[in-house]
Amino acid sequence: MPGTSNKAGGTLDAYRRVLAATGRPLPVVSFLGRLPVAVIQFGSVLLVTRTSGSLATGGVVACALALGQVAMGPFVGRLADRRGQRPVVLAFALLNGLAIAAYTLAALAGLPTAALIVLGVLAGATVPGIGPLARARGVALVRREGGDERVVNAVLSLESTMDELSFVLGPALIGIASVVAHPAYAFGAAALLVAVCGAAFALHPTVTAVPPAPADTRPRARGERPRLPRQVHVVRAGLVLLGILLGGCGAGITALTEELGHGDQAGLVYAAMGVMSAVVGLSMAAVPARFTLRARWRVATAAAAVLSLPLLVTHSMAVLYVAVTVFGALFAPNLITGFGLTEQAVPRERLGEGMTAAVSAFVGGQAVTLAVAGRLAQSHGAAAAFAVGSLAAGAAFLVALRVRPLQARADPATPAVAAP
Repeated sequence: MPGTSNKAGGTLDAYRRVLAATGRPLPVVSFLGRLPVAVIQFGSVLLVTRTSGSLATGGVVACALALGQVAMGPFVGRLADRRGQRPVVLAFALLNGLAIAAYTLAALAGLPTAALIVLGVLAGATVPGIGPLARARGVALVRREGGDERVVNAVLSLESTMDELSFVLGPALIGIASVVAHPAYAFGAAALLVAVCGAAFALHPTVTAVPPAPADTRPRARGERPRLPRQVHVVRAGLVLLGILLGGCGAGITALTEELGHGDQAGLVYAAMGVMSAVVGLSMAAVPARFTLRARWRVATAAAAVLSLPLLVTHSMAVLYVAVTVFGALFAPNLITGFGLTEQAVPRERLGEGMTAAVSAFVGGQAVTLAVAGRLAQSHGAAAAFAVGSLAAGAAFLVALRVRPLQARADPATPAVAAP
């Protein structure tokens, strides 16, 4: 069909323009640099459970690691905005590699839970934020080349797809390491990857697209920084709820596969959901501009709430695979739209901070829910965990209804923002 051909051609052209602006090596380096985050987040439960013999300890330490990332993520983004991505990412990538190595050695040595929690928080707090900073850099690069909103949307789609793929491949690496030898080997690889690829991302020539704020314009007090529009906080609340949705679904999938006697397939179920999300994420660049971001988010959150309901009554592995695969199609549109709304709303000089805070909001909601919903599922069954996710999706739809049109950015150097 001619219409379909034109749309596909336009989508491919948008991705070509993205790669022309970023260069082909940058997406590869940023993908490998963010992969360790997925490894340590998913693998912490397996590593600590294997070394301590306690699933509860594994869950607590994993939650501490995620909360360390949530707490420090916006600070890393703020530093990158003020001092530049190069020194900040370089320092945090090296620190994170050392922190992951220390955390792994402590788990292998059987240190007390309190020590593991402290080291877990440190491993999370030193995450260099390559994913959200790559978004900020990619947007800056395509805008510098005169890219329109369609090309910016392609950047966000590509970045979200790489996130999805990392959270499919990360658990797979941990699973392979666990079966072949020990989860600690995957952690060793993660420490090496973040140090090497994080340094490569920091030193890549495209870093000049996001220069540090001039010294004479840096705010000396918190009140001197450009204020964030109300919409930024509304979107962050929606991203927290989407994190709760994914956390509830993750706990439910783990519990249901155990109930059905197929606990070893939990990773494959996650992968089915993640692959579908990644495929749909790449196609988001084809969405026409007249389908506004506000409208997209309302449709995506409403659809997520509806498609999460079949999980409540799923009682077989075959139906579970089908249900999570269909449901996975809604995750990328939700995240890409949330990041798109964030990119449009935050002041240009706070873009890195805005993106890292958005990711932290999502990760925080997911981390806390995994711990809470996991206990709920253990006491009341998988349906209870899925119900937490469904309620969060409904609440996310209500939040999406609160998103209002934006005014154009005051900075004349920044392209005007149409009401989304």
